[in-house]
Amino acid sequence: MRRLGTLVVILFGSSFILYNLTAISGDPTEQYKFATDLRAKQELAGLIKQLDLNTPPPLRYFKWLKGILKAFTGNIDFGMTRNNEFVSTRLAQAIPTTLRLVLAATLIAIVLGIMLGVITALRQYSRFDYVVTFFSFLMFSLPIFWVAVLLKEFLAIKFNDFLAHAQIPIGWAIGLSIASGLFWAGIIGISRQTFYKVLGVAFVANFALLEFFSATKWFANPKLGPIVVFIFALAIAYGVTAISTGLEDVKSLRASQTMAVVTLVLYYPVNYLFKHYSNIWLLVGLLIATLATAWASGTFWTKIDRGPARRTAMISAGLMGVIVVIDRLMQTWSSYVQMDGVNGRPIPTVGQADPLLSNPDFWTNFLDRSVHLFLPTIALTLISFAGYIRYSRGTLLEVLNQDYIRTARAKGLSERTVIMRHAFRNTMIPLTTIIVVDLAGVIGGAIITERVFGWSGMGTLFNAAIQGLDLNLLMGVFFCTATLSVLANLIADLLYSALDPRIRVGSK
Repeated sequence: MRRLGTLVVILFGSSFILYNLTAISGDPTEQYKFATDLRAKQELAGLIKQLDLNTPPPLRYFKWLKGILKAFTGNIDFGMTRNNEFVSTRLAQAIPTTLRLVLAATLIAIVLGIMLGVITALRQYSRFDYVVTFFSFLMFSLPIFWVAVLLKEFLAIKFNDFLAHAQIPIGWAIGLSIASGLFWAGIIGISRQTFYKVLGVAFVANFALLEFFSATKWFANPKLGPIVVFIFALAIAYGVTAISTGLEDVKSLRASQTMAVVTLVLYYPVNYLFKHYSNIWLLVGLLIATLATAWASGTFWTKIDRGPARRTAMISAGLMGVIVVIDRLMQTWSSYVQMDGVNGRPIPTVGQADPLLSNPDFWTNFLDRSVHLFLPTIALTLISFAGYIRYSRGTLLEVLNQDYIRTARAKGLSERTVIMRHAFRNTMIPLTTIIVVDLAGVIGGAIITERVFGWSGMGTLFNAAIQGLDLNLLMGVFFCTATLSVLANLIADLLYSALDPRIRVGSK
């Protein structure tokens, strides 16, 4: 209760300061000051009445606060914009757009950043560590608008041109294969001999795959099919089990492998449902059924300590479901590219959706919104995930030098158990604040990214409020972002207690 009281005081104080500073920093009547005609004077009088400019800003703030406090009666009032629109209506339009734009990039940045940070910490001073460290600092230092322009040029304009013939030039195939080889060799190759072996194998495999894509014009008509989906499902089963419980936990591995087999068996029935009954509720229902099946699989393969097997199977099943959805979107790709509104250039550079599509079905609309998210998500991810790499790497290195880590190793625990159950959990304590605050900041939008890619979210709304001296609109955006920020700090404190039992209110 003490913390909640503090948060209320912070919200009140910050909103009071912002309201008054904004009110005195600009004059919305400035354009009418030197006007002499009668109509301008009438407009000036109407604007003064509309914005209540005769009332001093401190008193106007409490009038605005009165509308906010109506939230306790279920009728919150943010006021009207200068264009006589309800602020709440503008917020309701902008928030879903911002969530769609920023949430995916934030989640991807968190997962990739922490994963790469852990790997670089375990491979300290290796080739992979140096490459990822250099790349993370490079991405962290680049301005988002410059990265966005490069993505537009190479992943949109050039890629759309490439789709006209869908054949990869030999130079690009060699360059991409070398990059792939260096990536996998950096992760897998510990010794010099292993490094060069992995480099060669990855180069040959990647080059052969790209040549196959080029010969079959796969990018013009992409598809996976049941066999490739099953291969991906098996890879997910092994990968998730290795991270979650370790491959030596045969029962958890069997539970995940069972879900891979289920994915293969139900491939055609699920695609039949996708074709004839496609809607969002079908996806939700299939997700629930998938998780329930995974829970049952984990229960079947274990008799005691069923939690790890259930968790591993459910995570694996969720990722396998993503592969099945991606496969269905690929099946929609060729027809989508040939639509009049797309005109053979499917990767857009601006906008949230293509307004020229006529009566698109569920999957076409899904694919259209996904390709519009493609470039902004990559831009935001590249810029933000670098910080998570550096934080997670530094924190894990510090934890690995603690006495209890040496004790865990001396007891004979496996290295995976030492890292995941002892070191990684304590690494998450300082990372919790960053993660929670970033997730809370999602609603604030990305002003520059939204402007570059032509999205109309909370960032655009915030910028429009400042440019137009629209005080009610500015305070509406601020109230949403500030409330989430202070709640994020409270949630972080609660998570500290969950992650570290030593952190308890009233503990000695």
